[in-house]
Amino acid sequence: MSVLNHLKSQTCLVADTADLDQLQTLKPQDVTTNPSLLLKALSKHENQFLLPDDGAQAVIQNKQNAFSATKDIAEIVDRLLVRVGCMLLKHIPGRVSAEVDPRLSFDTQATTQRAHQLAAMFKAEGVPAERVLIKIAATWEGIQAAKQLELEGIRTNLTLVFSFAQAVACAQAKVQLISPFVGRIYDWHKQAAGAEWDEAANTGLNDPGVKSLHAIYNHFKHFDIPTEIMGASFRNLGQIWALSGCDLLTISPELLQQLADLKEQASPAASLSSQFPALSVQAAKAMDLKPVAYDEASFRWALNEDAMATEKLAEGIRAFAADTRKLEALIQYSHN
Repeated sequence: MSVLNHLKSQTCLVADTADLDQLQTLKPQDVTTNPSLLLKALSKHENQFLLPDDGAQAVIQNKQNAFSATKDIAEIVDRLLVRVGCMLLKHIPGRVSAEVDPRLSFDTQATTQRAHQLAAMFKAEGVPAERVLIKIAATWEGIQAAKQLELEGIRTNLTLVFSFAQAVACAQAKVQLISPFVGRIYDWHKQAAGAEWDEAANTGLNDPGVKSLHAIYNHFKHFDIPTEIMGASFRNLGQIWALSGCDLLTISPELLQQLADLKEQASPAASLSSQFPALSVQAAKAMDLKPVAYDEASFRWALNEDAMATEKLAEGIRAFAADTRKLEALIQYSHN
């Protein structure tokens, strides 16, 4: 048995891609996208057909003033997100995540409005609401937008989660799913340690990103919090093995292929069957944990006190925003 199949028996696996060919090969349950992945997929010639049709030409060229141009291109990007999302849904049995413009991450009202627009577009294409997750950055403003959307029956995926405080605040908002970024937490600690970093001492269950997700998982399961946890942003197979049993893991096609190629007996783990799952509800229930809650002030303070989470959240929003601008430029270029 491949490690991939063994892992599938413990955890729902999600492909972190917007590439149709990769989905057909790997056959995941769900798929997640973000501006960076969408830009990467559309940069491939064979995916150019997904770019907006000629009906968008007039809208793109209607630049009577900066405000209308910005508004129009935003609508076209959302139309593209939905088009790609619908194509991806044809190749998976589960859900697709479609991300709200990351430049709205600190505007609750604007985030809510864009989420409504995306949800309405998917509905117009005949996609059931339960097959779509609206992806929003886990800022305080984003979490409040998600809280309102969930009350309306629009399911959300809160992304760029780097701290326990973010996770708990999302749970309080009753969001459908959160995405803790395991690999980026690891990156920050490795860079901060510099020459003193000991890779061997910070692998597996000792990996800082893995430890962060374990704390979130154990808290959620101990207190019967229904919000799903989807580990994301992996750097190596060890991080994935150490999180088996998590609700979901979203994994790059490259790492998914490595798991598919790796036979159980060839794994660095002496016996995968004895180590899977690394996370369990039963173990979490047996822990002595205290309830935690955050209001806006305590949330902002907790985030402020966590240098890693503060820096990586800001960095992630900036990176996704930059790729959104590139995506807009690609759309405009395709119609020039």
